[in-house]
Amino acid sequence: MNELLHERTRQVSENIRRINPPELFDGEVYGMSQGTVDPRSGLVFLSGQVAWDEHGQVRGEGYAEQARVALDNLRVGLEAAGSSLEQVLRLRIYIRGEVEEHMAEVVPLVAEAFAGIRPAVTGIGVASLATRDTLIELEVVARVPGAAAV
Repeated sequence: MNELLHERTRQVSENIRRINPPELFDGEVYGMSQGTVDPRSGLVFLSGQVAWDEHGQVRGEGYAEQARVALDNLRVGLEAAGSSLEQVLRLRIYIRGEVEEHMAEVVPLVAEAFAGIRPAVTGIGVASLATRDTLIELEVVARVPGAAAV
């Protein structure tokens, strides 16, 4: 029974495509990918994107600057998966501190990036993120056009 379960798990795992574009931080040391694509559902799940360069260094000091970099990183991850911002179904915005205190800085940038798309959005205030200097993290679920859905 365990062998059958292990074989099934391996088959499912082999079908999942891992997304790790060279422009984004390589999360292998943490056992993670920047994203995964499930070809059966036609969905891409991107890990939370922060204002890091490919070396894990924070770019930008304020919420607005970091939101711009995180949005650029989202674009890179989505394009590597064969998707785009236009295909985003859900966006989660994690903000260090009280969300309301930083909405004026972040919302215009998000609204511009997702103009006319209007994905489902949740804003979540958190006590900390990946590093002390990280102020915002953006996580999405999107469609991959042309992916074979079951």
